Amino acid sequence: MKSDDAKKGLERAPHRALFKAMGYTESEIERPLVGIANAANGIIPGHIHLNSIVDAVKSGVYMAGGTPVEFGVIGVCDGIAMNHEGMKYSLASRELIADSIEIMATAHAFDAIVFVPNCDKIVPGMLMAAARLNLPSIFISGGPMLAGKNRDGKKIDLISVFEAVGAVRSGKMTPDDLKYIEDEACPTCGSCAGMFTANSMNCLTEAIGMGLPGNGTIPAVMAKRIRLAKQAGMQIMHLIENNILPCHILTQESFENALAVDMALGCSTNTVLHLPAIAHEAGITIDLNMINTVSQKIPHLCSLSPGGKDHIEDLDQAGGIQAVLKELKDTIGIHHECMTVTGKPVSENVSKACITRPEVIRSVSNPYHQQGGLAVLFGNLAPDGCVVKQSAVCEKMLSHEGPARIFDCEESVTEAIMNGRIQKGDVVVVRNEGPKGGPGMREMLTPTSAIAGMGLDADVALITDGRFSGGTRGAAIGHVSPEAADGGPIALVKEGDIISIDIPKKTITLKVLDEELALRKQAWQKPEPKIKTGYMARYARNVSSANLGAIFKV
Repeated sequence: MKSDDAKKGLERAPHRALFKAMGYTESEIERPLVGIANAANGIIPGHIHLNSIVDAVKSGVYMAGGTPVEFGVIGVCDGIAMNHEGMKYSLASRELIADSIEIMATAHAFDAIVFVPNCDKIVPGMLMAAARLNLPSIFISGGPMLAGKNRDGKKIDLISVFEAVGAVRSGKMTPDDLKYIEDEACPTCGSCAGMFTANSMNCLTEAIGMGLPGNGTIPAVMAKRIRLAKQAGMQIMHLIENNILPCHILTQESFENALAVDMALGCSTNTVLHLPAIAHEAGITIDLNMINTVSQKIPHLCSLSPGGKDHIEDLDQAGGIQAVLKELKDTIGIHHECMTVTGKPVSENVSKACITRPEVIRSVSNPYHQQGGLAVLFGNLAPDGCVVKQSAVCEKMLSHEGPARIFDCEESVTEAIMNGRIQKGDVVVVRNEGPKGGPGMREMLTPTSAIAGMGLDADVALITDGRFSGGTRGAAIGHVSPEAADGGPIALVKEGDIISIDIPKKTITLKVLDEELALRKQAWQKPEPKIKTGYMARYARNVSSANLGAIFKV
């Protein structure tokens, strides 16, 4: 066992003494040491209950003959960090999470790790660590929040609150209505109820084979989630005994399966940052062209919030991720031989799955859209690409042309939207919010929700070198690469320039002559860093472009 390096032999008597100081018995020390990466904290609704998940995992590990050793992992709540300086730290926390788990696992010679995340950057950070360490690993998320209900009985979620703010500002809703939505939108613990980044990544963790069936969709408050956690604790011992490692699961084919499910579900645009970063740790390359290739092949089968009325609880009741995989396997064809943490290939896992609510998971022959949920656009404004959640764009805005409205930070565009200075037909451009320029590539849910709440999402596009929440809907195009801080074309756009967007043709064009852009490039001056000390200054110096997954340069 790897843990023998820290506990076996005459020379390890001092090490054993330290274990005994914590109350471990001889028998516990002799067993495989299973690290449990616990992201529980008191600031994220999706993580407030993770200690109960971890207790269940520990029970499972003990039942199967291992010794669980818990350690903590940081996490940022994107919703609470939104629209202020705190959001700069969200994406950047992903690298810290991966690094800190590497340190804990290696320093203490764990034999395996059970990862217990739930939200946003914590899931991909942990997947990066799993790929890097290549120890037997399994994921058990905290599960999704239940949706709330408005006065009319319709389901609501966190995005309903963001959009209601814009509705109040525009006079479409009263403050009392907003207060009701605020009180009712998030009724339980768990990751926010729609197909936002957290649930996207938990679902893709299951699709790629690193989580047991149900990992992505069983609601946080269900006893079934606790039972699944116990099963994960027992299953990690099976992975140790059979030497099933992340390198056996995280293959080129399994990433293609994850992308297929991504397109079928209509996942967050943030998956285009995270899947390439996880693949990089596994020695696999995923580029943006691959996103379009898969999107053109895989239809959009689930209309989940923010693009539709259904929520993750509905997806779970309809058959969950395994039902989606089975529909794709039986019709289009996916890599059914890929190994998973069940110890079985995808084909065996999905053999008994079925779609029980066809209005939630549609068949391939009757999709919501013929193409997948995401699209990557290329053009002279984004030579290295940019990303849009095309399944959440109304048909009218799939092709749009209009004058650029230029803003150099999120705060300024939010103020302009809230005060009615954005007009129908505008193309809002927010720059200097990329991985380096932000720094940290802030999510901009506040401005996109304000546009939707004010009824402008069918008439206004928003383009940025930053990124958007998985809860964003409308013609919101992010990850523009190269970013403004690197002198990308987005840095050269001037107020009133015409920008043409054609999502079906996968193009985005700044209608300015090449000669004029060359002159602007000559006159461009690199902006001063916004943060000059601490972690974010180091992050800005080391982070790569968004089209590469915003990974650290080696």
